Amino acid sequence: MLSAEKKVILNELVCDCLDEAESIWEEVGPKVLKKAMAAMYESAEVSQIPGHPIVESGKPKVDTFIAMAVDMRDSTNHLMCAISSKNAKISQLQRIFYETSALLPAMAKLIMFEDGSVTEYLGDGVLGLFRVSEKNTDAIYSANKASRNCLYAVSDIINPILYERYCLPPLAIGIGLAISKAVVTLVGTDDYKQPKAFGECVFRATKLSGGNNEIITDEALKNAWPSSKTGTLKFLKRNIKNIDGYLLYKDSA
Repeated sequence: MLSAEKKVILNELVCDCLDEAESIWEEVGPKVLKKAMAAMYESAEVSQIPGHPIVESGKPKVDTFIAMAVDMRDSTNHLMCAISSKNAKISQLQRIFYETSALLPAMAKLIMFEDGSVTEYLGDGVLGLFRVSEKNTDAIYSANKASRNCLYAVSDIINPILYERYCLPPLAIGIGLAISKAVVTLVGTDDYKQPKAFGECVFRATKLSGGNNEIITDEALKNAWPSSKTGTLKFLKRNIKNIDGYLLYKDSA
C-alpha cells in the first residue's frame, strides 16, 4: 500500500498532468496529435535502462531484468466509441488523450518509487525494467510492489479524479511480469540512436499484460519467486495471447 506521502505526490502528479493535457487540448483542438507523448532523450547514449546509464554504440551488454508491462484495457474502444454528453463531459480522442495523460506518468512514477525505470511508452501503456542483481529477491519484491501499487492507484486515485473532472467510467489495466537475460544496445540510424533492451522478458511481459486489473507472471518468474511458509501469494495458471502465464493473487483464506 502507498504511504500517505506517496499518495499526495501521485494525486498532485495526476492533477497536474490533466491540467497540462487540458491546456494542450485547448490549443490543438480536435487535430490529430502527431508528436510522441514521451520526451526524447537528450543524447542517444543516455539510457533509462537500470544499471546502464550510458549505452555505447558497438558495445552491447548482457544483463538480467524483470520486465513490467502495463497496458490500458479497451483503449481502442475509448477512441472509436463516442460517449453521450449526458453521461460524460468528453469523448473519443479527447478522452483517450486525458486518460493516457493521467495514467502513463502515474505508472512511471510508481515504478520509479520501487527503483525501476520506464524505458518505453507504448501509446496506452508503459514498459518498465527492474535490474536483477545477485539477490534477485529484491527485484522480485520491487516489481511486485510496483505492480500492486499501479492497480491500487488506478482504482483509488486515477479513476476517482477522472470521474470527478469528466464523469468518465473507470479505467482498467493489465500488468505482465517476466524475467530473463537481455541484450542492452543501441538501435536506430546515425542521426538518432536509442538505448534498448532486447530479451524474452520484454516480449513475454508485453503479451501477459492482457489481463483485466490483474498481474500475470511468466513461468520463469514464478519459479524464481521466493517461497515462504507464511506467504499468502498464489499462482493460478493462465494463457494470455498463446503465452503461458500465472495469475498472481493473494490467498484470503
